[in-house]
Amino acid sequence: MRLLLFSDLHCNIAATQELVDRGQQVDVAIGAGDFGQVRRRAGVCIDILKVMPCPTIIVPGNNESLAELVEACRGWENVHILHGTGVLIAGVNFFGLGGGVPVTPFGSWSWDFSEEEAHDLLGDFPEAGVLVSHSPPKGCLDVDSNGTSRGSTTVRDLIFAKRPALVVCGHIHACWGRSEQVAESTVINAGPAGIIFEFPRRLGTS
Repeated sequence: MRLLLFSDLHCNIAATQELVDRGQQVDVAIGAGDFGQVRRRAGVCIDILKVMPCPTIIVPGNNESLAELVEACRGWENVHILHGTGVLIAGVNFFGLGGGVPVTPFGSWSWDFSEEEAHDLLGDFPEAGVLVSHSPPKGCLDVDSNGTSRGSTTVRDLIFAKRPALVVCGHIHACWGRSEQVAESTVINAGPAGIIFEFPRRLGTS
């Protein structure tokens, strides 16, 4: 199964159009949140993504709420919007967690969750599934441009407890386009340029 991973488009029209073009080459596209900017204009990128030729999985970031993302995606039949929920595609379980975790320092506009709330939202995560989380795990691809670690302890703990085959995240711009290994899990901070990832056939079918 070939995956196109991306995050943090933030109204970047050119990057979004390039992703749609690359979608011709993959089986599933995955967007790890932040389509808009400061809770505005999420539809700018979503309207372009609606012609993505493959099934697309997305989660809200902290720059748009779940309700705002659902509204922007109205009429997009091939999208799966996940937040505390999952979907099975070609034998692979995908599960989503949106928003900023833990609560960010950005103020009341940011769509955030406490670690306790995130723990509840991840309660149904299937072992060895694929986690799409806007926020990275604590200590992995989570250091911002000021040198501050802003990852989620809940996401980190889930990696050790449930062994996701893949974790797709974003949120921390300084770590875009990078991958690391945590225990048995590959963690990728996708970024707006996108990454094509070959998912192991033993865990799914193409």
